[in-house]
Amino acid sequence: QVQLVESGGELVQVGGSLRLSCAASERISEHALAWWRQAPGKEREFVAVINWRCSSRDYTDSVKGRFTITRDNAKNTAFLQMDSLKPEDTGVYSCAAHRDPFGEGFDVANGQAYESWGRGTQVIVSS
Repeated sequence: QVQLVESGGELVQVGGSLRLSCAASERISEHALAWWRQAPGKEREFVAVINWRCSSRDYTDSVKGRFTITRDNAKNTAFLQMDSLKPEDTGVYSCAAHRDPFGEGFDVANGQAYESWGRGTQVIVSS
């Protein structure tokens, strides 16, 4: 399994921006990479995913137009740019990887589809 380490989470004011990073321990050029989050007292939820070719991205409705997922395969890293942050964006953000070398597609909002997970980075949006 790929080891994933997230960073970039911190306390930010409403309307502010953050950029999260997810560093992989090995080559991830055949993996779809996703961001998930878990708010206090709530279940983990899918946020965004990008395929290994960077030709396809998907977002949960609540972050569309505000968050952007990107990746740099040469550096084995994924990013989540978060703008116009809201208090409801508060939570632990985790990176996940699913190996999909032939681009066959999978249920991106099903956590069990991902083979590797990071431990997460805390984001707090304060009003």
